[in-house]
Amino acid sequence: MSKKDAYHPPFTITPSILRLVADISEATGRISTRAENALDLRLRRINRIRTIQGSLAIEGNTLSEEQVTAILDGKRVAAPLREIQEAKNAIAAYDRLEEWSPHSKYDLLTAHGILMAGLIDEAGHYRSGGVGVMGGGQVLHMAPPAKRVPMLMNDLLHWLVSTDYHPLVAGSVFHYEFEFIHPFSDGNGRMGRLWQTLILYRWNAHFSGISVESLIYEHQSDYYEAIRKSTDNTDSSPFIEFMLQMIQNAVRTLDTPQVSPQVTPQVKRLLEVFRGEMTRDELMTTLGLKDRKSFRERYLRPALENGLIEMTLPDRPNSRLQRYRTVDR
Repeated sequence: MSKKDAYHPPFTITPSILRLVADISEATGRISTRAENALDLRLRRINRIRTIQGSLAIEGNTLSEEQVTAILDGKRVAAPLREIQEAKNAIAAYDRLEEWSPHSKYDLLTAHGILMAGLIDEAGHYRSGGVGVMGGGQVLHMAPPAKRVPMLMNDLLHWLVSTDYHPLVAGSVFHYEFEFIHPFSDGNGRMGRLWQTLILYRWNAHFSGISVESLIYEHQSDYYEAIRKSTDNTDSSPFIEFMLQMIQNAVRTLDTPQVSPQVTPQVKRLLEVFRGEMTRDELMTTLGLKDRKSFRERYLRPALENGLIEMTLPDRPNSRLQRYRTVDR
């Protein structure tokens, strides 16, 4: 296939995309050159667990980070057997991330075989039937016929290896096109996220320990909306912008020297948005969050327990007048 006749996914490079690529590139450059921000083994492990839990949770898996940690440590967990199997498979797949090439069809099929082992009959093979792409409980679009999948995936992988676009853009484009093709009977969402992580890792090794998936989970409705808009527009720019925003937020958690790296990415994001005293609703709105339980468990409570923020009315924790402020340390 000549370069003129080669497949080119439809997308537009917007000013917002250019700005995000520049910002992420600068931040990752600072992380790479500052020894104190190097990802230690403990932080890699923590973020890998968050990555796995977040990616599975998007697909309806109910395991908590603590349960995923226990499974990783070989401990018994009281949970549905299928969810435990999903976690074990994801752990095995992410452990092999450094072995794979994002351009290899063989590696792609191998990864799917590991990720979906014991869960579906067609693990490690392209689908043989038709499927619809679901999101937020509705059909986003009907995927191309199964007989076209091998050709479409070959074209996409060939584009990925030959494109001159920045890996931040190329990875997001691949992720969207992968979801549009929906090459497997199941596991497409988690495979698309795994493969974008692999593309980012090949660009900068720090991404093996940066959890973008946990942020996607927290903005799950926006994730599906970006897919829908891209499909409606026949242009994946909305999805590219969304993914770059998630990557930017994830990278910023490692590019904030005033906060200890032991603090979770969610708490770091919380501290970054504080402007004086703020209510819970103001904080959630600023962070773009809608799930009150997730905000309380992943952001507010850890920050309070670590003494990084405090209540303005500590004797009345449930008061409607309650506000929060950061603590000088």
